[in-house]
Order: sequence, then C-alpha cells, then structure tokens
Amino acid sequence: MAAEDAFLRARGRTLTAFRRDDECQWKGPFYFIQGADPQFGLMKAWAVGDTDNGDDEWGEEIKLAEQAVQAINKLNPKPKFFVLCGDLIHGMPGTQWRKDQERDLKNVLKNTDQDIPLVFVSGNHDIGNTPTRETIDNYCKNWGDDYFSFWVGGVFFLVLNSQLYFDSSKCPELKEAQDVWLSEQLAVAEKQKCKHVIVFQHIPLFLRKPDEDHDYFNLEKSVRQEIMEKFHKAGIKAVFSGHYHRNAGGSYKGLEMVVSSAIGCQLGEDTHGLRVVVVTPEKIVHRYYSLNELSSQGVEKELLDMLAKQN
Repeated sequence: MAAEDAFLRARGRTLTAFRRDDECQWKGPFYFIQGADPQFGLMKAWAVGDTDNGDDEWGEEIKLAEQAVQAINKLNPKPKFFVLCGDLIHGMPGTQWRKDQERDLKNVLKNTDQDIPLVFVSGNHDIGNTPTRETIDNYCKNWGDDYFSFWVGGVFFLVLNSQLYFDSSKCPELKEAQDVWLSEQLAVAEKQKCKHVIVFQHIPLFLRKPDEDHDYFNLEKSVRQEIMEKFHKAGIKAVFSGHYHRNAGGSYKGLEMVVSSAIGCQLGEDTHGLRVVVVTPEKIVHRYYSLNELSSQGVEKELLDMLAKQN
C-alpha cells in the first residue's frame, strides 16, 4: 500500500507530501529535479516508424528510467522532489500495451528514495490528444489529480493539465473547472508573500518565441497569449514543460519558458537527461544534465554553492 501511495499524493487539488502550514515560509535555497517523457514504448515505435502500434517493447526506456532514479537517489543534499512533466508512457488510452507500460514504470519509480516525493504531470499520451472525462478519471486513479498546487519552502507550485488547453472539445466543462481553479490559485499567488511561483505542464506555451506559429509542440496562439498574460500578471517566474523531446525555451515579459528534453526517446541532438533546478531568493537557476553526467558527477559545484548560501 505504501508504494502505491507514492503515486497518489496529488489529492484534493494539493500534494499531500507537503503541508502548506509547514512550507509557506521561505527557509533558504533548495533544489528539485525535473524530468519529462519517460514515454515507455516510443523508442521502438519511433525506430520502426509506427507510433500508433509499434510500442510493444520498452526495455531501453526501463534502463533509462532506472538510471534516472539511481542518479537522483545518489544526490547529496537530496532534492525536495522529482517532477515528471508528462508522457509517462507511450500507449494512448485504450491501447494494447498501456497497462503493462504503466506497471513497469511504477516498478522503476517505486525505487525512488522515499524522502524525495514524486510529482506527476499529465501529458497527451497519458490522457489522449483529445481527453475525455473517462481518460482523465483513469489517469487520476493511477497517478493522482491532473491539476493541483502545493507549497515548498515558501515557493508556490502549480501543476496544470495542458491538454485541456490543447483540445477540450470532448470535456469543455473540465477545462472550465480548471480555469476557475487556476484563477483562484493565481489570486492566492498575488496575495501571498511567496518568493516565487512556478508552473509545471506537459505542453510548452511556446518553444522559442512567444509569438511563434502554432504546431503540435506548443499551444495555439490566442490560448497561449491569454495564459501568458495571466501568468505574467500573477508574477509567475517560470514554466517547466516537456513534450518536445528536445531542450528549448524563451521568455515573455520576465516569464521564463523552460522546455526539457526527455528521459526516454530523443527527437533531436540532446541526450537522455534530467534538469536540476535551484531556487534562490532572487532567481531560479537550472541546468540540463545527461543521465550519464548526473550519475557519475552529480550536481556541479556552482549550483551546490548557491544552495549553501543562507539568507
């Protein structure tokens, strides 16, 4: 039961691993680990040119996810949490290998140090390109709430279901519910004296430029503009995402958009990796590490020195 609980900490639109009363005050610099797209099954599907049905093997992804967990477990000091920004597995809702992929991913992730909570973000492969109430409910039964907020060390974190901004045509009432909730959360962010507000979502707002054309890997321009303005007004400092299977990013009025490549299948020139994110009183500093680099060398001295500085 305890192992299963590790996957269901997002409940009641918050994360039970952190108590707000304990975490709403700044206590000094800390860091967390962001990963994205372990996507069990895509490497084989991509190699054979059949992304719909070619995901019947995922041994490579198991090894990569194991390497990620082992690298995280060795880190000293420990990160506050490990967030996975969507596409946990490749099999879309209702497809043949989905349950097996989920089982094997959980078998790897359950070995994460118990003092490092897991935070899950829903991706398009987790709830479908056009999600429904049923696909979202099934995700929530396996991985916890699809959107929620939590506090860590005086910093306010928001986890969003970005698929509702991509295509909510089959569940418009669920998008509306997230919109209402998000407005409430942003009002909290504006009122509270938090050091920073940080967002996690699967699909990037944009890849490099806020006004770039819409395609599969970003949000539609009018939707994007509305969200960016909301975030800017609320003082959000950074949005971390995945989906692109490459590293990218840009900024909009002081809001940094950080796009991290995948633990699993690479679609560009990057390596399988994780992002180390250091939160200081003044800023958010991050660096993408290959799994090999993080495993063998850990976090570099420059970032560790930032953690050692007390206010």
